[in-house]
Amino acid sequence: MAHEPVTPEEVLLEGFLSLDTPEGFRAELIEGEIGVTPPPDGDHEDYIELIVSQVYRRARTDMQFSGNKGLELPSGGSCPRNHLIPDGTFAPRELRLFRGAESWMPCEGVALVVEVTSTKPIQDREAKRRCYAQGGIPLYLLIDREKSSVTLHSDPENGDYRQSCTMPFGKPVALPEPFAFDLETSDFV
Repeated sequence: MAHEPVTPEEVLLEGFLSLDTPEGFRAELIEGEIGVTPPPDGDHEDYIELIVSQVYRRARTDMQFSGNKGLELPSGGSCPRNHLIPDGTFAPRELRLFRGAESWMPCEGVALVVEVTSTKPIQDREAKRRCYAQGGIPLYLLIDREKSSVTLHSDPENGDYRQSCTMPFGKPVALPEPFAFDLETSDFV
């Protein structure tokens, strides 16, 4: 009986999916590299809470939120799939995307992902941006603590976002439909 050849990418994916990370740590497979990050600090969580609170109160569409949902995203490179855990994932509540979802769910239906820079800010600015765009996620909101700015990436095409709007902390960021409100960032300062 002939065995199918095993590619290095398949070995990498199998090894990644079998990782047993310590509680609170996140393991992700991003553009062919495995990364493990420690639990977030309090400021990181405060930014997420400020965003979630505004979305629940002000978004035109009723949204679901997850702060630790694994997304399986297509890859533009040699790795068959990227596996990311955004700091925040929003989807229209009517879709009920999170109910019954596996640990790693497809990204179809996700309206917005949020990342707050921490241990590897360059990864949030570049690799994760490309991964989310490759998955066709309409909006990627990056809270960049190093630069004291908020960047909204939109209009994904060909593995990147065609539009980006960066505002310093303290200035509002216009979130388009299905949110349709200005995200206030004065509390980020």
